Amino acid sequence: MKRVVVIGGDAAGMSAAAQASRGVEPVELVVFEKGDYTSYAACGLPYVVGGEVPDADRLVARSPEQHRANGIDVHTAHEVTAIDLDGCTVTVRSLVDGTTLRQPFDDLVIATGASPIRPPFANIDAGGIADLHAIPDALAIDAAIRDRSPRRAVVVGGGYIGLEMVEALLRRGIAVTLVEKLAQPMATLDADMGARVADGLVRLGVELRLGVGVEGFVPGADGWVQAVATDGGEVPADLVILGLGVRPNIRLAAEAGIAIGPSGAIATDARMETSVPGIWAAGDCAESLHRVSGRPAWVALGTHANKQGRVVGLNVSGTDARFPGVIGTAVTKVADIEIGRTGLSEREAAASDLDAVAEVIEGTSRAHYYPGGSPMAVKVVAERGSGRMLGAQIVGGAESAKRIDALAVAVWNEMTVDEFSQLDLGYAPPFSPVWDTPLIAARRAGERAAR
Repeated sequence: MKRVVVIGGDAAGMSAAAQASRGVEPVELVVFEKGDYTSYAACGLPYVVGGEVPDADRLVARSPEQHRANGIDVHTAHEVTAIDLDGCTVTVRSLVDGTTLRQPFDDLVIATGASPIRPPFANIDAGGIADLHAIPDALAIDAAIRDRSPRRAVVVGGGYIGLEMVEALLRRGIAVTLVEKLAQPMATLDADMGARVADGLVRLGVELRLGVGVEGFVPGADGWVQAVATDGGEVPADLVILGLGVRPNIRLAAEAGIAIGPSGAIATDARMETSVPGIWAAGDCAESLHRVSGRPAWVALGTHANKQGRVVGLNVSGTDARFPGVIGTAVTKVADIEIGRTGLSEREAAASDLDAVAEVIEGTSRAHYYPGGSPMAVKVVAERGSGRMLGAQIVGGAESAKRIDALAVAVWNEMTVDEFSQLDLGYAPPFSPVWDTPLIAARRAGERAAR
């Protein structure tokens, strides 16, 4: 029986293992995970801190014991330290007793994920400075809030995790300052849409320090952080959350001689196979094809990780499967501010040498006469001449962000903005205006693209 070894026991790795366990060809499955948890929803971590999810165990879809009951040999607290391609083995170290072993494999799945960016700022190891990447991180932040009752928190970085942690801290009654080196939060949006997010944060009472770089941290006499040192002065803080993004964990692959792609992640083909036959990569460590730009891309999202893992599991167990690529669709929220994006922004389209036009339309989530509607702004990016929809962004109130899904379908299927503007979408006053805002934005973008 073919032995498949999986490095990493979260979304991509366990999706691959679970799928392979049900495959056409029987395989022996061995998984090494350096943490204590498997198959958990990392996207839910901010909501553990904020209190919406009262128990972190609710994030776990399947425990190691459940996977073992399904025939998967899962080893937690075991870190793979090296890959030997010539000998077809991995070296594994137990994080419990420090012992090592060499595990042979026939196929190898690399699902090592990504790690938080943690620059060498002065005093970054002081107490009260935390990342949010795994369940123990959420539990540690929750414990710090309970034990020290912080009044002021600083979130460094205005991306997805940063904004979601802003909401979590506000829910815990903590005053929040957001420090972002760029001129806007949510750098995955264009500047005009990012400015709407900034306005919403100010409305929530968040102090914004945009265009401000962090230089270090100032600990108190007890070693606990008391301020963030920036190029614009010190910002008082009883707690600091780092939300500076993540980097793909590629060291094992690179040291073994497996190709790294231009995005900085592990290069793969459509089957998620690496440059070495029989070696596969999936999830936040792996590169994909961006369906709009046609270029290799690295987009670290749980949706992709699960799908890529399933493709790998099919392929290692006797089925020929393909991962069709990504377009970077994502949604998030901060209190009553909802944000959605898909495809390419104007800035990304220009970087991909695409001649793009864009239109922003303001509207509401319900008919203007029906109570309870929320404002929203929808931006549609289209290719000049052809009218092909390249991307879209939404910033608005309740019931706005998930409209990005219809726009994502259009981008995925290379629809023109004119085609999208005529789609037969559902309408009733409690759900949308008769001309929903994305349809108007697409129509106006089509007019601009045809000029």
